[in-house]
Amino acid sequence: MTDAVISGPTAGAGGKLRRPDLSEARIRRRYAAERRFRLYGVLAIGFAVFMLGFLAVTVVAQGYSAFWQTRIALDVNIAADKVDPAGTRLPESLSTGDYQAVARDSLRDLFPEASSRADRRALSDFLSNAAGDDVKRLVMENPNLVGTTQRVEVLASTDIDMLAKGRISRDAAEADRPIKDQAIAWFDKLEADGRVGSAFNVNFFATGDSREPEQAGLGGAMMGTFLTIVTAILLSLPISVAAAIYLEEFAPKNKLTDIIEVNINNLAAVPSIVFGLLGLAVLLGFFGLPRGAPLVGGMVLSLMTLPTIIIATRAALKAVPPSIREAAYGVGASKQQVVMHHVLPLAMPGVMTGAIIGTARAMGESAAVLMIGMVAFIVDVPTSITDSSTVLPVQIFLWADAPERGFVERTSAGIMVMLVFLVLMNAAAVIIRRKFERRW
Repeated sequence: MTDAVISGPTAGAGGKLRRPDLSEARIRRRYAAERRFRLYGVLAIGFAVFMLGFLAVTVVAQGYSAFWQTRIALDVNIAADKVDPAGTRLPESLSTGDYQAVARDSLRDLFPEASSRADRRALSDFLSNAAGDDVKRLVMENPNLVGTTQRVEVLASTDIDMLAKGRISRDAAEADRPIKDQAIAWFDKLEADGRVGSAFNVNFFATGDSREPEQAGLGGAMMGTFLTIVTAILLSLPISVAAAIYLEEFAPKNKLTDIIEVNINNLAAVPSIVFGLLGLAVLLGFFGLPRGAPLVGGMVLSLMTLPTIIIATRAALKAVPPSIREAAYGVGASKQQVVMHHVLPLAMPGVMTGAIIGTARAMGESAAVLMIGMVAFIVDVPTSITDSSTVLPVQIFLWADAPERGFVERTSAGIMVMLVFLVLMNAAAVIIRRKFERRW
């Protein structure tokens, strides 16, 4: 009996039985898996962008209003008996005047019906404790204004500022908001008379911290951050570049250099609070340097940025083609001349990029500077690296911990300012790289 011949789509040449070809199915599955992988990547990026956008929108929505401040226009009667106790019109006498009382009395004159002590106190709460400073500044510039009546825009209190910006809901129950119905009626009258306005909050960038939200500013923290970062750069950049050049170009390859390289890489991952503890124990405890000063903060942050800059510099040196070195050796250059005149200039974009990125990371650190005392309440703007100061992350932390509603918008505004600094520093790194980058 002869075997039956199998025909059809599974029969091979000569009618022989063959196994089905599975390569096309495997290819289809592979392409489908690749499409799914790409989809997962797109979804991950989209989710990250969404969360970043949500964070940015939330911060901006809460903090943009801090860049202007509510002011109340008053017809101030600059009474001589209150602003010039000695009656000499000299700066020494004018500087001791009770300008806050002058501004407060001018506001009370607009509401003669507020005769009770409680009403008069509620009216006084319309003005900031620094409202008299606006009148004082005007009188100090022109002493001839004593005894006259002048229209002066004075600083409103935090509650009035929040009400004007819509941060306090009028629809809430009276017991659930800091401003009573009578105060809202007075505010509406002032607004109807055109006495309520707003101006750019210059003090937010020019003054230091304050217990009153409407007077609190980032000026002290910004100057402290600047002095700290400059100190850190001046200390860390030359040491980091010199160490990287030695390790990459001159150091022999042995166990000692291997240990050094491993420790440098490990230092880049050490938590910042460890560096803060080191600064607390050594710089403050042993050497007795001033507590909470930009000098100490810069020294601690320089230790943090050393590994980052060393690693970036070594990577930039490695990226220089060997042909550059060989050509320099070919014309008789020494090892030092090859490195300093040819390799390092070509690696400079990477070096500067690493320095800026390391500095930007240091600027956002708070744990390290908290340990060395840069968490103090600083009212004055520091002028030197030995003055007590604070930095932007710590100032934002202090405001976030404050209970007053006015500090909420200042916290978000501080985050916006710090993010702008970080974006500018990273943009500078990109610009420097593109400007000095050479193609070969």
